[in-house]
Amino acid sequence: MESLSRSMVESASGSVELALGLVGVMTLFLGLMKVAEAGGMLTILARLIRPLMVRLFPNVPPEHPAMGSMILNMSANALGLGNAATPFGIRAMQELDKLNSRHGTATDSMVLFLAINTSNVTILPTGVIALRAAAGSVDPAGILPTTLFATMLSTVVAILAAKMYGRVFMIKRTRPVEIEGESTGSTPSEKEEPANESSSGYPVWVSWVAVCALMSIIPLTVFFGKSISPWIIPALMLGFLAFGVLRRVRVYEIFVEGAKEGFQVAIRIIPYLVAILVAVGIFRASGAMETMVNILADWTGKVGLPAEALPMAILRPLSGSGAYGVMASIINDPVIGPDSYTGYLVSTLQGSTETTFYVLAVYFGAVQVRRIRHALAAALTADLAGIFAAVVICLYLYG
Repeated sequence: MESLSRSMVESASGSVELALGLVGVMTLFLGLMKVAEAGGMLTILARLIRPLMVRLFPNVPPEHPAMGSMILNMSANALGLGNAATPFGIRAMQELDKLNSRHGTATDSMVLFLAINTSNVTILPTGVIALRAAAGSVDPAGILPTTLFATMLSTVVAILAAKMYGRVFMIKRTRPVEIEGESTGSTPSEKEEPANESSSGYPVWVSWVAVCALMSIIPLTVFFGKSISPWIIPALMLGFLAFGVLRRVRVYEIFVEGAKEGFQVAIRIIPYLVAILVAVGIFRASGAMETMVNILADWTGKVGLPAEALPMAILRPLSGSGAYGVMASIINDPVIGPDSYTGYLVSTLQGSTETTFYVLAVYFGAVQVRRIRHALAAALTADLAGIFAAVVICLYLYG
């Protein structure tokens, strides 16, 4: 009980420190995104992949700012930039909430976006590659193909789960209506501005060219992932600012305007982080997780999930820092090492699954959503698919 009490207090204080630590990152990236938005980048990106996004999110207008924010969030996640993806995701949730006729209840678009976010296709898991290199791996980027495979499967499952669960009667009847402008309080000029843009988007062949260009990045990440990763964030910042200058945006003023939102959002999510992280701390300190591992280890070991990796699979949706510590201890263990089957598996799990409860707490907390409907079920279904895919591909390549 002493350990449990200490864990509760430490989790509560740690959640506040985590939220305050997000202030700087969120202020930076929300400011940059505001510059990109003012220059029209979000509209360009939304129109570029409009054929896919319109089918996935039929209730979101193609030119709505939510589209561009979701695209930037998914792009940042694909490059393994978790801290950069969070501000984009929060902004997307804020924009999606402007379409929500019943504030406090998650819409189908919010649920689908969160499900995709927790299972996003990852091309370059930069943090995991760096940790493997520090642990002395001879092939630190060897998890690129396994991570890509696992996240592709989990993303497909996330989309299917969000769509299917939303059709269950008990969930369907709680669905809020998504209507642009009715609950936003927008001025007529703000509502009419997107209509001045062509609603047809770019020609289909342009979208296919963009998709092919994205696919061409995959072999580059396989061969040059370690060299590329340090350049991503500086290139992202320089690209946004240069885009703003070229589009004649008042960069400094617009950046400051967007940065103010980062501070406000980071403070707003503190109560939600305290609730979630204290619950996770109790689960770990009480011995419940250890008991679960002892019960399941004999069964999971037979299907390629050894006892050493099982805590990682259980902890990853609950605590990012806890899962990171488990992975670090495993790959630095001289008996196991980073280039063993278990080392590749835990690295893939870290790079291909998300801290689901943290994401739900932060994103829904940012827009004061308390009724999350089927978001948790869809996200956990995607997590299970990601774990299964990671085991399958690691067994095939390294088992």
